[in-house]
Amino acid sequence: MIESPGEGRTRVKLVRWGMIGCGAVTERKSAPAYSMVAESKLVAVAARRQSAANEYALRHGIDHVFGEIGDLIDSNLVDAVYIATPPSSHVTLALQVAAAGKPCCLEKPLSTSHAASLELVTAFHAAGAPLFVAYYRRSLPLFLQVKRWIDDGMIGSIRHVHWELTRSPTAADLAGDLGWRTNNKEAPGGYFEDLACHGLDLFDFLVGPIDQAGGISRNQLGLYDAPDAVSASWSHQGGALVRACGISPLRGDQTRCKSPDRSVG
Repeated sequence: MIESPGEGRTRVKLVRWGMIGCGAVTERKSAPAYSMVAESKLVAVAARRQSAANEYALRHGIDHVFGEIGDLIDSNLVDAVYIATPPSSHVTLALQVAAAGKPCCLEKPLSTSHAASLELVTAFHAAGAPLFVAYYRRSLPLFLQVKRWIDDGMIGSIRHVHWELTRSPTAADLAGDLGWRTNNKEAPGGYFEDLACHGLDLFDFLVGPIDQAGGISRNQLGLYDAPDAVSASWSHQGGALVRACGISPLRGDQTRCKSPDRSVG
């Protein structure tokens, strides 16, 4: 980190971020914010294809491009690392960041398994460095309002949750043009892994920590090799039980929270 003068006697530290990966999520949704926040700047990028990193840096005015991902992680020019790659690479890359003793923000999900996630948490705890996951919806005004309604008892006691998430096949899915979200090696949970984890994080925020979980996944349509249908159930520490959770390639997307008294959609 480098220090820069603040107002009066205050001195603030500029956190210089390095980014690994430069896919669609980084164009407008995530990466630009690292330079919009005070005391933060995105200064470096690396990717599996250096040509992609070079082009990204030109579009976004990034100062440094690294040909090797490990060089970015270890560079003295970088204070913290944002990993924006498919889930299959999260553990390997994040463990390198932990070994360098630097803060890390991972795109969701944290990893592709519970055991791997615990490995990451343990590594960063041992390194004394913070580890973040890019779940942002719990900070949005809509969900903060729902949280207030729940905490104030305005929709009753949450005892049961029923959640359905459905999604139509994209043109690419129908054409057999596989992206990382439909590649079983890159994202073993398919679209569920990429999309539904936001909902799971919201339920953790709104209802409380999940203490038991189980489920089944299947590929029903055969459009790609990752699962396209998931059925799951879980319980929250506060006693709430999930009635069902599923994803299948049908038309429409919806998320709905239900209590015995009312529902919020």
